[in-house]
Amino acid sequence: MRFSPRTFLFLGVIGGLIVLAGFLLFPPHEILRLDGRDLLWNKTDLQTSHEVSLQSPVTILFGGDMQFDRYIRSVTGKRGGAFVFDRLRGEFQKANLVVANLEGPITDKPSVSETSVEGSHDNYVFTFPSETAALLKAENVGLVNIGNNHILNFKEDGVRQTKEYLETAGVGYFGSPLSGDERIAFLEIEGVRFGFVNYNEFVWMGYEKALSDIALAKEQTDFVIIYTHWGKEYVDATQEMKTLAHEFIDAGADLVIGSHPHVVQAAEEYRGKWIYYSLGNLIFDQYFRPETQAGLIVRAVFDPMTRDITLSELPIRLKTNGQTEFIVR
Repeated sequence: MRFSPRTFLFLGVIGGLIVLAGFLLFPPHEILRLDGRDLLWNKTDLQTSHEVSLQSPVTILFGGDMQFDRYIRSVTGKRGGAFVFDRLRGEFQKANLVVANLEGPITDKPSVSETSVEGSHDNYVFTFPSETAALLKAENVGLVNIGNNHILNFKEDGVRQTKEYLETAGVGYFGSPLSGDERIAFLEIEGVRFGFVNYNEFVWMGYEKALSDIALAKEQTDFVIIYTHWGKEYVDATQEMKTLAHEFIDAGADLVIGSHPHVVQAAEEYRGKWIYYSLGNLIFDQYFRPETQAGLIVRAVFDPMTRDITLSELPIRLKTNGQTEFIVR
């Protein structure tokens, strides 16, 4: 029996439609375990995402300590929260993500430090206005470290409120000190998987938790960043900090970003990985010496093709009107 060309064309169209219907009804899937949960991923979607990521390096800006109480609360109360970010916004909005340390809880409690005497106990007890979370989101600060020595200033309730406000605003967080909380933030940006781990020297077994979290994140991500809260204030990096940083990289961290000393400390390359021991202040009211008014933002460009991290430094200055600005070199 001989078929005409028109018959072959008809049969070809029918066959193509059958194949297409099969893919739509029964797409190829695989199970991927993330953080103890079974997630159903479409393989085609994963491949498309990976192909896009080959042409899409991810840019993340890292900043230091942010504090929205005391004098900063007074400024934002009068001029609005956006005022303190006015001179940072342009650069922040260019990045895929901005990450910094949230140096205290976001709660509905009244401030005890705003009108306190400088140097008194209350002067170091922080709570940030409830609208702080939405402000961070608007300024592209999409992920914050909450593993620090002030997050428990309003006890466990303060941490819980902080998490609720951040979640409502769509801001991620990592480093919670509460028992049973997930400490790692897993993010996927442009198809590139990141794990953000905290080391907090002010909590019980902080070192052991950090090593365990690095190992877990390493299994599930393309890049592991550890954001530390450590060291002594207003001085250079200590030998203890250097030893810890080397151990974190040996354990699998790809980048170490430090906070807490409130001054910029020297950076170091170790085994091809970079360590920034302290970025100093980002949003803060410490104007008593030039070193505490000088901060640093690190721009990190993550290349999923080569797995390289290209770093550049953006110096900043804290002004006495509450704003932070970039220093033009």
